[in-house]
Amino acid sequence: MKKIVHLFFIILGGTIGYLYVPLFLALLNIADANWMFSPYIGMAIGAIIFFLISYWLVDYIVGFLKWIEEALIRLPAGDLFSGTLGLMAGLIIAYLITIPLGDLNVLVSQVLPLFITIILGYLGFQVGFRRREDIVNLFNMNRKEKEKRKIPESDVTNTTIQPKAKILDTSVIIDGRIADICQTNFLEGTVVIPQFVLGELQHIADSSDVLKRNRGRRGLDVLNRIQKDLPVKVEIYEGDFEDIHEVDSKLIKLAKVIDGIVVTNDFNLNKVCDLQSVSVLNINDLANAVKPVVLPGEELTVHVIKDGKEHNQGVAYLDDGTMIVVEEGRDYIGKTIEVLITSVLQTSAGRMIFAKPKLLEKAL
Repeated sequence: MKKIVHLFFIILGGTIGYLYVPLFLALLNIADANWMFSPYIGMAIGAIIFFLISYWLVDYIVGFLKWIEEALIRLPAGDLFSGTLGLMAGLIIAYLITIPLGDLNVLVSQVLPLFITIILGYLGFQVGFRRREDIVNLFNMNRKEKEKRKIPESDVTNTTIQPKAKILDTSVIIDGRIADICQTNFLEGTVVIPQFVLGELQHIADSSDVLKRNRGRRGLDVLNRIQKDLPVKVEIYEGDFEDIHEVDSKLIKLAKVIDGIVVTNDFNLNKVCDLQSVSVLNINDLANAVKPVVLPGEELTVHVIKDGKEHNQGVAYLDDGTMIVVEEGRDYIGKTIEVLITSVLQTSAGRMIFAKPKLLEKAL
C-alpha cells in the first residue's frame, strides 16, 4: 500500500510539474537557460518534490485507507450493496444535472459540478444505506412474483417451504437447554449466532464476578457443542448494527432483515418481539407446554421446604422445578404431606400451583 501511495504521488507530482513548473519559472524569471523551461524538466522537479512529500504523508494516508477498509468489511453485505446502489444513483443524477452547466462561465462549469457530484453521491449512499430493508423487500417481492409465474399452479402444492432461520440470544445460550432441543431435531432450519451476541458472551466470560464468569463460559461451551456435536446447521452472522447499542434491539433488527425467528427465554424480549411483530420462540413456553398437566382437585405428595411470602404459607417444588404454594403449610416445613390442588397459574415466566394440606380438608 505504501509503494502504491508513493507511486501515486510521483505521477501526480510529475503531471503538475509538466503542466505548471515551466510557467512558474518563467513567471518568476528564475532561469535564463531555455532548457530549464522544458516540460520534462518540470516533470522531473515535480515528481521529486511530491516523492519527498509522500514520505511525510504516507503513514497518515495508509492509516486512513485501512480505517475505510475495516469499516467496509464490518458492514453487512446487504447494507454495502444497498449503499452502493444509492451512490451509483446519486452520481448518475449528478452527471445528468451538470451536463447543462458546461456552457456557463468557468467558475460555475468547473466548481459547481464537483460540489453537486459530492453532495448527491453522499445523499445517494445515505438513502440507499438507510433504506436497505425497503430495497431488499423490493427485490424479494420481484423474485417471488417471478417464481409464482414460473411455477404452474399444479406444482405449487409440491413445493417445499424452507424453515426460517433461528437467531439465538445470549440468555438462551447461557441457559443451555437449547442444545438439548437441537439434539432432538425439534428446532428446524439454520441456527444463526450473531457476532454481537458472541461479543457479549465473551464479555460475560471475562467478568471479574465469579458467577457471571461461569455463566459466560457455560454459554461458550453450549455454543461449541451445538456447532460441533449436534446435527444442525450453524451460521455466524458477522454483521453489526452500529447505530443500535442494545443487544436485544440488534436481535430484533436482525430478525427483520433476514426474516428470522428470535429464540430466547427472556420474558421482556419476548414481549418486545410481539409488539414489533417479530416471530419469537420462548424456551420457557416450550418447557411449560411439556410439563405434566396438573388440574385443580388432584392430590399430590410434596415436601414442604420453606415458608412463603404470605402468612402461614409453605413452599414445595415438583421434580421439574414448578413451585407449589401450600396455604396453611408453614407448620409442615420439613415434612412430606399430601396436598389438594386448588388452582394453577400459567404464564410465560413460569407456572405456579396453589394447594392446601389434605389433612385440613379432611378436618373440615
